[in-house]
Amino acid sequence: MFVNLEEENLGHSIENLLSGDSFPTEISPLAKNDLTQVTKKNGWNFNWSVEHKNSSRDVYKLTIIQNPSNVQGLICFSVECDHVFMHLLESAPFNVGKNKVYSGVPGNLVAYACKVSFMNGLDGYVGFTSKTSLIAHYEKTLRATHVGGQRMIIFPENAQFLINKYFKKE
Repeated sequence: MFVNLEEENLGHSIENLLSGDSFPTEISPLAKNDLTQVTKKNGWNFNWSVEHKNSSRDVYKLTIIQNPSNVQGLICFSVECDHVFMHLLESAPFNVGKNKVYSGVPGNLVAYACKVSFMNGLDGYVGFTSKTSLIAHYEKTLRATHVGGQRMIIFPENAQFLINKYFKKE
């Protein structure tokens, strides 16, 4: 059973690295008309159209409230019987690398997956497969636990930490 949060407001949760300003964001389902923006031709690494068409997965976008047409990042996950599984996570091309515009995009999206896990009675468990080169990074930034091979899990205590860090207190 999937609890659809539809749209979730976050705190001042992404920061412009040039100005230092923080901006309130929201997470909402990726709409079909968003697909023209999130293409490989526009610098995105994954084929989000394929993910969007997959009825067993949910795709959400992170946007700045004052600029909802500009996608900052995307997440694709499925709600399994005992955890949420993240299939893909990607920051917009302008939010990657040394010259990225905003920080905090992946953390926001993963915190949302953690919240969906709790809302579906899965105690915050979130699993994913990491690129080998990113395992240590995810251990540090997401408090994920490496459980063998390339598999990683965010356990309930760390899921709650991410939610508290990125979501407004309700």
